[in-house]
Amino acid sequence: MRWREICGVVLVFLIWASSAQAQSTYGIGRQATAAEIAGWNIDVGRDGSNLPAGRGSVSQGRDIFAQQCASCHGEKGEGAIGDRLVGGQGTIGTPRPIRTVGSYWPYAPTLFDYIRRAMPQNAPQSLSNEDVYAVSAYILSLNGLVRDDATLDAKSLAAIKMPNRDKFVGDARPDVKR
Repeated sequence: MRWREICGVVLVFLIWASSAQAQSTYGIGRQATAAEIAGWNIDVGRDGSNLPAGRGSVSQGRDIFAQQCASCHGEKGEGAIGDRLVGGQGTIGTPRPIRTVGSYWPYAPTLFDYIRRAMPQNAPQSLSNEDVYAVSAYILSLNGLVRDDATLDAKSLAAIKMPNRDKFVGDARPDVKR
């Protein structure tokens, strides 16, 4: 009987402690505002979901790339201290693949996502949506994936089919269950 009483007391205490903890305020921090959450909710899906409003042309992208990107990625995306962005088509299945936007990247909207989140490296998230569309257009044009007179927006960027889109193996990672 004593064992049941002890278990009962412990159970009541655990229930009380968990409800008290859930209801208590620690007096630090505050709840994030909707605007603060929205500022972090900038991910773009591979299908283009959550691409923002805006548009940018290849010619605008050429100028922005020269100012913001060329010092790391080379004047024409050929690579320097930063990754090579152009070329490599047809090399992915070879012993020395060249992984670039044009040869390896599977979805065009994720290019926008990466540039917006991480570039330029010294000032991530400093480019406007229009700047990111323009730089994306320029990089895609350097790879022959859009025309030199193209202007991209959410709809047109999501419609681009990248050369390596269907070459990824879906179950290549043993830690990911589908």
